[in-house]
Amino acid sequence: MELLVAVSSILIIIVTVLLLNLLFKRTSSSTAKNNANAPPSPPGLPVIGNLLQLGRHPHRSLCSLSHRYGPLMLLHLGKVPVLVVSSADAARGVLKTYDLAFASRPRSKLFKKLLYDGRDVALAPYGEYWRQMKRSTVSNKMIRSFRNVREKEVKLMTEKIEKAASSSSPLNVSEIFTTLTNDVICRVALGRKYGGDVNFEELMRRFTKMLGKFCVSDHVPWLGWIDRICGLDDELEKIGNEFDEFLEGVVKDHLDGEGNTADFVDVLLEIQREKKLGFEIDMVGIKAIILDVFVGGTDTSSTLLEWAMTELMRHPESMNRLKEEVRCCTVGRHKQNVSEDGIHEMKYLKAVIKESLRLHPPLPLLAARESIRHAKFQGYDIPLGTQVMINAWAVGRETATWGVDAEVFRPERHLDSDVDFRGQDFKLVPFGAGRRICPGIAFAIAIDELALANAVHRFDWKTAKGTNEDRTGEVSESTGIPVHRLSPLIAFAHPT
Repeated sequence: MELLVAVSSILIIIVTVLLLNLLFKRTSSSTAKNNANAPPSPPGLPVIGNLLQLGRHPHRSLCSLSHRYGPLMLLHLGKVPVLVVSSADAARGVLKTYDLAFASRPRSKLFKKLLYDGRDVALAPYGEYWRQMKRSTVSNKMIRSFRNVREKEVKLMTEKIEKAASSSSPLNVSEIFTTLTNDVICRVALGRKYGGDVNFEELMRRFTKMLGKFCVSDHVPWLGWIDRICGLDDELEKIGNEFDEFLEGVVKDHLDGEGNTADFVDVLLEIQREKKLGFEIDMVGIKAIILDVFVGGTDTSSTLLEWAMTELMRHPESMNRLKEEVRCCTVGRHKQNVSEDGIHEMKYLKAVIKESLRLHPPLPLLAARESIRHAKFQGYDIPLGTQVMINAWAVGRETATWGVDAEVFRPERHLDSDVDFRGQDFKLVPFGAGRRICPGIAFAIAIDELALANAVHRFDWKTAKGTNEDRTGEVSESTGIPVHRLSPLIAFAHPT
């Protein structure tokens, strides 16, 4: 999120306008009267409110603020009131007790230009359209039917690693995981991998980077012209049009009968033709749902794999324990790839995935919700139209839940725990919960477990010289919505 540059520009412009102080005083006075029972709120600046306090890594900044102002804070990001949730108990209130009250999504210029203005499932406002479209999402039966795709692509991944290992070449592990998840999603959603004149990975990289941009007009509408001057509007238009053109071509290929295997696009087109859901889904809706599959299934899955491997390499005892489990469960098939059948009995593998999700949720700040009615929440009045931001990163590191070693990577904590991440427990909410829970959890975890099991089954790993991670310090994070490592994970693989 290129927040500091944008906000600094705003400050330079408004600091000379002395009348803003008077405006701020009047607004503050009015707000205090209207929100006498509001949650604690850090003091902000005129016009921009608390925007500067988000910093380069909002999940970290908001976690620090919550230690002072509590697990429920009310921020003002420009004109937008935002309730920030930073504890398991508060998350339970939003995602379960008051799930319906906070079930909608806010509107945004980014979503309008890039995500078909909320015509998808993930970001559609709460209502009949969202309920109908949700029925078109991937079912567990469909997930199981694509098992052969996942296993084949993971086999190709291990062959690529083996080739580099035989020549003692360092591997960009982050890139390998990105390619894997992109290829799986392309084959499942579109029926084939895209390359050649369509650089899909580069297109996705630019698209997800754009989703992390800061739009001034979303927060201070009368300063929206800054988006034009900074080139944001033109960039949004360009990326949006490129991806729409790509999706148009994909749908056209399917309508023309190209491709030999059934995929998600075929399912959506069949729903459109036969009106299987009891309503008519138009072409924009089809493209929007396909886009949901990409955005929700590629970058987030590769991010989880990247962090899981990072933590395993920083903690050799955990890596060795996982290797022992995986190789024990595949005894007699030492040179073969691990199949999905063998993964079910791998308890430590599942613990590693859980611990990676706890410390490094791919989306540290879950997609914002918006209240559709006034709510009385934990003794506070939350007005209609308030945005709700759940800090999954802070919830996963809460010492009240996870103990004094909450910052430590320790998969063992999950072996005798019934805490899960599938929406029934609010101590671990990397995918959300309630009505707006991510519908692709099972698909994402299936890819990640299979890829990680095979990576440690076939190879021993060592960080490249000069890039060894200091396990006493933290690995730097990137900015943006999905939070990757700041620099890619570079390592050597040695066949076992």
